[in-house]
Amino acid sequence: MNPKLHKLFSELEASRRSLLDEMAQLPVEKLNRSQPGRWSINQIIAHLIAGEKLSVAYLQKKILAINEVDNTGIFEEIKMIGLIISQRLPLKFRAPRVVVENTTQTSDLSLLVKEWDSVREELRQLLEKVNDDQINRRIYKHVRAGKLNIQHALIFFREHIIHHYPQLKRLM
Repeated sequence: MNPKLHKLFSELEASRRSLLDEMAQLPVEKLNRSQPGRWSINQIIAHLIAGEKLSVAYLQKKILAINEVDNTGIFEEIKMIGLIISQRLPLKFRAPRVVVENTTQTSDLSLLVKEWDSVREELRQLLEKVNDDQINRRIYKHVRAGKLNIQHALIFFREHIIHHYPQLKRLM
């Protein structure tokens, strides 16, 4: 795996593991407690998984023609900075409809962890296929930021966890 992708993936996995470790001892009722119009802990985790799962599926399709797309440039770097800022601010965003429709509805954290493990393994295998000269290709499509590269995808996944962490912490 490309060293840059390996570093980003390792950091992403560390943040996921840390989050799951914090939740491991929580009682089932706390994991599933929600208020009207608000998500439970498990619903937030399912949302994070759905976003990654859909993104990995998209990347798997786009990697087949990775040599036919251009590299990202300064414009995408600027968009990425804006995306990071949006995830760090205490703003609420409506989840994209496709993510909501593909979010698992389960009250069992262990099933969510297995699903996330599976998505991350698919992501790891995908990253193994990306050559060093392909890491800047526009193969990731963020719903609001548009076409980005696979490094940006990993950064967004990390930022998405960071964005939801205060919400999770309050519920814990």
